[in-house]
Amino acid sequence: YKTICIHCHYGEEWQQQILLSIQVALAIMFMVGVQTRLTAFLSWFLYLSLTLRNPWMNYILDRYFHYLLLHAIFLPTAQKWTLFRKKKQQQATKQQAWVVSPATISLKLLLFWIYLDAGSGKLLDPLGGWSYSASPLPALDTYTRHTTAARYVYALLGPQGLRVMTPIVVWVELLSTPVAMLGSYLGSKALTYLSITLICSLHVGIALTLNNSALLSFAACVPWCIFLPYGWKSYVNETSNPKSNFYNWQNLLAALCLGSMMLGSLWIDAFSAGCDQSVKHIWSTLLHNRWNVFVGAEEYVTWEIGPGLLADGSVVDVWGRSEQVNWAIPGSGAPCTSTARPGRWRSFPYLAELEGAEGQALWGYLCEEWDRENKIDQFPGRQLIKFNFFMLQADVMPNMTFSATRKRLIHTQECVSTETTPAKGMEESVIETGYTFEKESGNDSDSGTNEQNTHSEEESEAVENDSREEQEEKSQSGNILESTQTEEMDENEVAMDVDDDTEEEQMKERQSETNTATRRAGHEEF
Repeated sequence: YKTICIHCHYGEEWQQQILLSIQVALAIMFMVGVQTRLTAFLSWFLYLSLTLRNPWMNYILDRYFHYLLLHAIFLPTAQKWTLFRKKKQQQATKQQAWVVSPATISLKLLLFWIYLDAGSGKLLDPLGGWSYSASPLPALDTYTRHTTAARYVYALLGPQGLRVMTPIVVWVELLSTPVAMLGSYLGSKALTYLSITLICSLHVGIALTLNNSALLSFAACVPWCIFLPYGWKSYVNETSNPKSNFYNWQNLLAALCLGSMMLGSLWIDAFSAGCDQSVKHIWSTLLHNRWNVFVGAEEYVTWEIGPGLLADGSVVDVWGRSEQVNWAIPGSGAPCTSTARPGRWRSFPYLAELEGAEGQALWGYLCEEWDRENKIDQFPGRQLIKFNFFMLQADVMPNMTFSATRKRLIHTQECVSTETTPAKGMEESVIETGYTFEKESGNDSDSGTNEQNTHSEEESEAVENDSREEQEEKSQSGNILESTQTEEMDENEVAMDVDDDTEEEQMKERQSETNTATRRAGHEEF
């Protein structure tokens, strides 16, 4: 991509800030009508460049901006509204109330395809999540529970109301564009406005009931402006010679560019080989034109935490940038699965398989971010030593309830070398806080992929292991610790697995050298 990806050549933060500032300036110029074709082209090109910088982060919102900016290049936007309108443009606007061009036709066809793809995906869902007879729960019941507005909707409609509404959403998506086209052709204000009102109401509802979906919903409403003003007959009646305005070099160029994009999208989605659809190819970003999201009912909610050990022995949530580690479903009442880091951060866990320099850059960033935000030069005790990254899930159950939480270890990251870590200080702080960060010699990959126990079971196992290993340490060191009453551990007081046999041997050597048994070691659930 680097041939055309400007953002790939300038990776420093200040350089990216300059490029983004240019994009903002171009957006403002386009908005007020300054050279709209040029500013739309530059905005489209820079947004494509930004997308190519990391094609793994290319989502449906990016596709909306990609296609809307592309069509904006060829739409006569400045002729309809601008702060710098010329007299000829004013006269042309008075004479012609309607605009027909390859760009307007292409955008309407794109809208038809977007909602056909989205609606048919839901209608043909193998599990029938968007049908009235969906089992165990219809799709709307599983999605409408993540915000305060969603709770009110749930309370007003109830489970049965949501079950009735679920298939209605599918047919609104499938029929809105054809009805709007029909109303536009017939000059029917009622049909055109009804379609626009229904589909925009649907998107506003999504924005209110799903976290981090507002920008996507509002962007989805924008292309529906192409049906306004309504009425094909008004154009025919008010324009004496419509063909003279249609066949010109600008429209021919628009037809060539947009037609090529349409044919390319058809090729990549219907006829291309799997290797041609890889994000390694630039055309997969340029031509990707699928919109089948939310095609099934949500079976579970997902969130992440990143418990980390600081140099002063305290344990924090690195992912949530919080002083407390909370294993519960985030949110008050309405589970919010994106509380800690919304937006593109939600894809961070799915890049966990990256290895080598890429993996170090990915996970090492969290170490650098924590140290930078906590000013470790002034507060060395706040330095992050290591952290574990967990993905947690809970099944969606009827009546706004969820199953017990299960967790999966995604990654363990060492931020500071063990040779530079003050061992004794860490040991003492571990005792004070009740945490241990010693690795077990067992298979950690199993614990990272197959561990499905609830927290209560893990806590009891940790307590039993603590007791066993304390006895072993007592017999090895010859020192008898004073017995203490076992206290209930809350879910924060869990230990961290450290996958390093060398570290365990070093800790055992330090134990024999210092002849101390004050360090607790146990099965950690961090």
